[in-house]
Amino acid sequence: MAVQAHATARYVRTSAQKAGLVLNLIRGRDVNAALATLRFARKGVARDIEKVLRSAIANASQKDGFGGDVERLFVNACYANQGPSQKRIRPAPMGRAFRIVKRTAHLTVQVTERPVHVSEPVEASAPERPKRPRGAKPKPRPKVAAKGKVTAKATSARKAAGGARKKTASKKKTVKA
Repeated sequence: MAVQAHATARYVRTSAQKAGLVLNLIRGRDVNAALATLRFARKGVARDIEKVLRSAIANASQKDGFGGDVERLFVNACYANQGPSQKRIRPAPMGRAFRIVKRTAHLTVQVTERPVHVSEPVEASAPERPKRPRGAKPKPRPKVAAKGKVTAKATSARKAAGGARKKTASKKKTVKA
């Protein structure tokens, strides 16, 4: 059975919406890739999420039945719930007051150990043809000559001749003076 562990940071001084944007970047990734993503994310809340992720990894490593390999852990779930908001007043012109809402969030990250897949030996089958490199164009297939159709040979002959087709002589109109 795969080991699961989670960690929660409560009352983090950010909105749940802003934290959710960063959490979407790491959901489903391996923990090392998630830590690297958080390290270079350009959001302030990424540091708080990194702390929570490291805590979840430490919690998983302390559980009974953990295989000991942190490389097999991945972020199973991560979410930000809204915490309590602090209401403050800011003075405004002409004796008025504007309300400021200072939001907080509860950040939760859950990590799970990937199960080890034991593969069965595969019988030797017919060799597969090699795949073309990524971005390479497929090779053109020879076209079958049909009535009124241009074949690959005719096209290549035209390209060798400079791409010129037979031009018809255009008639010039003469203007009488």
